[in-house]
Amino acid sequence: MQDNRTYFFCGIGGSGMLPLALIVQRRGHAVAGSDRALDQGQLPEKFAFLRAQGIGLFPQDGSGVGPNTVCVTSAAVEETIPDVQAARRQHATMATRAELLAELFNAAPKSIGVAGTSGKSTTTGMIAWLMQQAGRQPTVMNGAVMRNFVTAETPFASFLVGDGNLFVAEVDESDGSIAHYTPQVAVLNNIALDHKSMDELRALFREFVAKAEVAVLNLDNAETALLAAEIPAARRITYSLSDTAADLLAGDIAPHADGVGFSVRQSGGATLSLRLRVPGRHNVANALAALAAARACGIPLDRAAAALAGFTGIRRRLETVGTRGGITVIDDFAHNPDKIAATLAAMHEFPGRLLILFQPHGFGPLRLMREGFVDTFATWMRAEDILTMPDPVYFGGTVERSVTSVDIVDGVDARGRQARFFPDRAACGEHLLGLARTGDRIIVMGARDDTLSTFAAGLLARLP
Repeated sequence: MQDNRTYFFCGIGGSGMLPLALIVQRRGHAVAGSDRALDQGQLPEKFAFLRAQGIGLFPQDGSGVGPNTVCVTSAAVEETIPDVQAARRQHATMATRAELLAELFNAAPKSIGVAGTSGKSTTTGMIAWLMQQAGRQPTVMNGAVMRNFVTAETPFASFLVGDGNLFVAEVDESDGSIAHYTPQVAVLNNIALDHKSMDELRALFREFVAKAEVAVLNLDNAETALLAAEIPAARRITYSLSDTAADLLAGDIAPHADGVGFSVRQSGGATLSLRLRVPGRHNVANALAALAAARACGIPLDRAAAALAGFTGIRRRLETVGTRGGITVIDDFAHNPDKIAATLAAMHEFPGRLLILFQPHGFGPLRLMREGFVDTFATWMRAEDILTMPDPVYFGGTVERSVTSVDIVDGVDARGRQARFFPDRAACGEHLLGLARTGDRIIVMGARDDTLSTFAAGLLARLP
């Protein structure tokens, strides 16, 4: 870190940029930033919060960047935006979000990196909460808001700044930046097709766990189970919902209206019962991963489990927006086949038709996961469920549009499930509101677009 420089975050309102900017600022560095959403008048509450923290905000026109600036960008920031161009002209220092985060993370005396295709944010939030409850005062970098830490003063609580001894971070494989991190404890929930090919993902995740002193691995995922077999028993902690060879084994899983109950058997130890305040078998798996990370840090299972019972969830992860007229609106981050399957499975543990709006997070993911999307919706939707899809969210730049939302809708329809395409999101919402009746659940799914939450709240407000 450079003490005499201002760290300027391009896209400072992004889910990965905002928490890092605030961690950097809380460590005593000057921080400023810009965002196209700010220029467009979107998400005013978020930018008001950043201003209240003393962070300077600028139009995304290059005016905030000078030669004494460290210009921080992410994979979502195009080289052509004026801030980046200004930084290049003035020979300012350039850094990626991942490089800056890895510098802080790798310097910590104790570090826990949470990786995998699905469940990273929730697992990171669970670890953050139980570590805080155990008195470990962690610094935490999450890609989503952790409800346990939300206050009137900190409504966007996707970060914590602790005493500097423990750093917990969600780490991303989508752009390959996971290679920057050297965790002491590597948590790997699962490996499935998402942003990269399976061969690329296998190589990235294998390197990630190989660098760790202890690897936490899910035996229920075939890919992570293969990695577990390569690692000596002394350097791994495994978990499972079904494999009796696991170090932590869940059983007696019982869905509840306000969460899920289950038992945990620790190898060589006692079995205890736990009830989460978040739903779904996938969250049982996330909880086991968090408990295993706690074990790697020397926290007894009973103490960690008691803390987890108070975990209240992550924003936009099966988050109930509200209920009106017997119709419930749910806001969810699901955007790849694994996440969508987990959401639909959790929802179908209870009665009621699902009215689904799925907004893809780009044309690239649609092309890569076309078959997976079709198969997931066709497999996990029931005959009475209805899927609507608009065009993918688009933030600019040149993109190949060889696969569109129409292709997914047509594929799901051909498999005998109800699916409709409307070019814009508003028309999808109108269609679902016209269909909704008592007992239905409207689920708004998608990633990389904070306005989805505003849209979901708008649907709730318009219900009779």
